[in-house]
Amino acid sequence: MSHRLFEERHHASLYQKYRFDPPDELKEIILQYLDKKKGQPHQLAIDLGCGTGQNSRLLAPHFQQVVGIDISESQLEEARAVPGFPNLSYRVGTAEQLPFPDGSVDLLTAASAAHWFDPEGFLKEAVRVLKPHGCLALFGFGDNFKLHHESCSDQLNKIYEDVKQVLLPYTSSKVAMANSKLQDLFEAIPFPDKQRIELIPIKQQLTIKNIIGFYETFSMYQAYLRAEPSAAASLLERTTSRFLEEMNVSSTEAKLELTLEYFCVLACKPQ
Repeated sequence: MSHRLFEERHHASLYQKYRFDPPDELKEIILQYLDKKKGQPHQLAIDLGCGTGQNSRLLAPHFQQVVGIDISESQLEEARAVPGFPNLSYRVGTAEQLPFPDGSVDLLTAASAAHWFDPEGFLKEAVRVLKPHGCLALFGFGDNFKLHHESCSDQLNKIYEDVKQVLLPYTSSKVAMANSKLQDLFEAIPFPDKQRIELIPIKQQLTIKNIIGFYETFSMYQAYLRAEPSAAASLLERTTSRFLEEMNVSSTEAKLELTLEYFCVLACKPQ
């Protein structure tokens, strides 16, 4: 059964605002894999746990039809509010019960979502709905972010480690699967043709405001917020102040560099 942790309207709006689009490098890896294993035409892609649609929108130019699936109507409302993708639609649903015929899907993707799925139910549905030579692409990033700014990088990373320690008691065991780069799920995929790319480093320039907003999207922060609202709000305020002090700046629009280490699990259904 899918976990239901991202359904509140405020959390959905944070996701739309502060979650990153998957990098172009990752998109190209997935599309090249699909081209190699299945080839054209690219008719139907399903984006599971699509949230506010960042990955779904990236796929839209490359498929005749893309459908984003998520259990949260609030997340999908945010996704539907983004115009300009006539071949992209969204449906409420789960990865374990997909509303598609047998052998109808070219590509199943999940961006920073597969660790929330029930592995047995999800893989059973993947086997059912994928076409022969259809592909699975599951990706995300671990929690080992690195922050860089002039001579204070070590101090900034210490601030992030302190945030992690505060949130640790509120962290779901499912997050450990993401941090393991989906090792157990990868091993459970029943297709012989599969691979796991463990390190795709991506650097981005972000403002302090965006970094704090990104932290606020974390499932463990939202759990902390529900349990201790005042303490959770204070954590973000304190973290913001520490960033400003260490970087010797006065505005949260000041920029720093964030390095994320993406991973990607790829698999191809046999003929």
